[in-house]
Amino acid sequence: MGGGHGEGTTYKGITIHQPKRWHTVAGKGLCAVMWFWVFYRAKQDGPVVLGWRHPWEGHGDHGHGHGHDGGH
Repeated sequence: MGGGHGEGTTYKGITIHQPKRWHTVAGKGLCAVMWFWVFYRAKQDGPVVLGWRHPWEGHGDHGHGHGHDGGH
């Protein structure tokens, strides 16, 4: 299996090696993308998920041509 050499921490016969720098940077970057996505979706769908608004009520946008244009 993992026959890598180098420094690491051994506990009960299992050695955990330190991650490479790019693994750490990539992990933090993907974590940031995940949280940006979570907050974006919470902004978009939060009221529906929490039961504050029904999904069919729309997003509060006006002017979609649903007959509310004053007869023009």
